[in-house]
Amino acid sequence: MEIHPSAVVSPRAQLDEGVKVGPYSIIGDHVIIGEDTIIGSHVVIDGHTQIGQRNRIYPFVSIGLPPQDIGYRGEDTRVIIGDDNILREYATINRATTKEEWTTIMGNQNYIMAYAHIAHDCILGNNIIMSNVATLGGHIAVGDHATLGGLVAVHQFVRIGAYAFLGAKSGIDRDVPPFMITAGPRAKLYGVNQKGLNRIGFSKEVVDDLKKAFQIIWRENRSLTQGISQVIREIKPSPQLEMLLDFLKDSKRGIIR
Repeated sequence: MEIHPSAVVSPRAQLDEGVKVGPYSIIGDHVIIGEDTIIGSHVVIDGHTQIGQRNRIYPFVSIGLPPQDIGYRGEDTRVIIGDDNILREYATINRATTKEEWTTIMGNQNYIMAYAHIAHDCILGNNIIMSNVATLGGHIAVGDHATLGGLVAVHQFVRIGAYAFLGAKSGIDRDVPPFMITAGPRAKLYGVNQKGLNRIGFSKEVVDDLKKAFQIIWRENRSLTQGISQVIREIKPSPQLEMLLDFLKDSKRGIIR
């Protein structure tokens, strides 16, 4: 370990081999940090926070501080962060409330850019990109490989589907289906994230089927239920199509159109 002399690290914190802590950073009593994680200067990590291996945490990041929720009363809620994440300057990740599972969760290999905010009780998967000043309200779920543009603001309890792309400066007030693109100040659905899926390596057949499903559900039918039924009848099943349809069926806030 390398701990700068000006850093304040609780003797009760658990830091594994290869951890580096920069100048003026503060690590609280109940923090656990995995091997080879690098913490820059002026970082604050507090509460019951567990961080995995090989993360890179840049200056002025704040992790595990109390949630911005008027009902929070100091309970021992948590933050759990996986491996190989990058958290850029001034990003904030709050610990959870007691309203769900008591834990804010981030998976692996996520890139969280400057001033991004992840509020209490959020659950993030893997390989997610949050651009500068992207903001998640509480109780939001973000699927793997989703991309949030700069200044995106996501309302509480919304779900962002896997492989979705959210254009910059958008307000997201309902669920964003997997594989889709949204854009606009009050975001609207514009179609399949074709370039993103091609870049990741999805086959032409899968992308074409998703495009056909989008056309049926959002362009040919006014009723979501009717569109889903037509897709089931007309398009050959695939894991991606099942993911899309299951997401639509499970929506509680409604789907962006």
